[in-house]
Amino acid sequence: MMRVLTAPWQSLSRPAQGLRLGVVFLCTYLLTVLTDTFFAASGVLVANTYLTSDVITKESMRLLVNNLVFAKSVNRTYDPKFKTTGAASANGDTIRVRKPPRYLGRSGMAMVPEAITETYVNVTLTHEWGIDLEVSDWDLALSLDNFSDKCLKPAVSRIATYIDQKCMEKAALSAVSAVGTPGTIPTALLTYGLAGSKLDDSAAPQDDMRFMTISSRMQTYIVDAAKGLFQASQEIAMQYKKGQMGNFGGFKWQMDQNVYTHTTGVQGGTPLVNGAGQSGTSLVTDGWTSAVADRLAVGDRFTIADVNHINPANYMSTGEAQDFVVTAVGASDVNGNMTITFSPGIVVSGSGQTVNALPANNAAITVRGAASTQTPIGIASHRDAIALAFADLVVPKGKDMAGRMSDEQLGLSIRFIRDFETRTGLFLTRLDVIFGVADLRSDALAVAIYS
Repeated sequence: MMRVLTAPWQSLSRPAQGLRLGVVFLCTYLLTVLTDTFFAASGVLVANTYLTSDVITKESMRLLVNNLVFAKSVNRTYDPKFKTTGAASANGDTIRVRKPPRYLGRSGMAMVPEAITETYVNVTLTHEWGIDLEVSDWDLALSLDNFSDKCLKPAVSRIATYIDQKCMEKAALSAVSAVGTPGTIPTALLTYGLAGSKLDDSAAPQDDMRFMTISSRMQTYIVDAAKGLFQASQEIAMQYKKGQMGNFGGFKWQMDQNVYTHTTGVQGGTPLVNGAGQSGTSLVTDGWTSAVADRLAVGDRFTIADVNHINPANYMSTGEAQDFVVTAVGASDVNGNMTITFSPGIVVSGSGQTVNALPANNAAITVRGAASTQTPIGIASHRDAIALAFADLVVPKGKDMAGRMSDEQLGLSIRFIRDFETRTGLFLTRLDVIFGVADLRSDALAVAIYS
């Protein structure tokens, strides 16, 4: 045996060569077992998955998708045009999202051609956001599951929270219609049913893309109110076991901790329309408290007497007052005059008609909610109310690790970079996204729910 192990390879017969190889493999196996046993006993975890940039970015994408709530129920767009160069918010890069056209139609046999006017929403990539980590050699020795739990999950969860916050904020400030009372949590299904009715009156599609996104307290109140109603047994089980609504009343219900909280303006006075026949997105008013002050906040909503909403599918009045949402801070002058800037514009004819009549002189203006009231705003919406657009960030060269994961179907993109810091012996790691949020059709496809 000793001769087999020490003699030159060329001098050995084939059986002897095979015996030597067997001894080598056996020794290698025993050494591996001993090494694993030593590290396990000493508390050092040996990686069972090699943590490459591709592995980490794929895991980051999976976590991002799983942690989004409201952002998963909006129109998500990924633009591959930045795949090579990368996008940068500092450059004001934009992505165009198409809006569906509207038509009037005709009566009778004679043709009345209408131009196909395609409109777009430019989504500016204004949000470049990420998380920076200091990763040690110990962290890099973890398996993928352990590395994900310790490092990636908390980081990606924070990124997802930020994306959700921006989407909820955009929806809350852009949705024109509203139900409920600011400062009061809805306790009856009627409030949420009225939100669905407003979507119907705005010709929102009645498909499986309707979502009801509410705060934790709103969910608690409405689950209690609905517990005794007749509905599918599996939905009752979800309410009982998880405290969630599930699918109910034509909506997919979801709780989001990132519901936007709005504070109404200080208001004051008895506001009236100052001048008949006004149209467009600004309105001259008077009757406010006679002092210079900011009285309406962005996101406040108001109605005008005898100016009613029209259904954009048939252009008939619904008999309900049209809601308008303030888009710029409204300030009164020393005489109580104010010009309000709002959305949607007052239009009484054509394919873009929004209301049944122009406001009369001295028509009363009613602001929703009491002055200076904080109100978390839930959102009843169709997927196409809000657009969330992602683009690729540049992947730099010369780094220890750098990767990017993009998915056109999901409409998401995330970047991972790791580099070594020689002074501290740590791997500096960053996860980044760049995205923009825009109002796509929240005038018709979203309703704010005050609480």
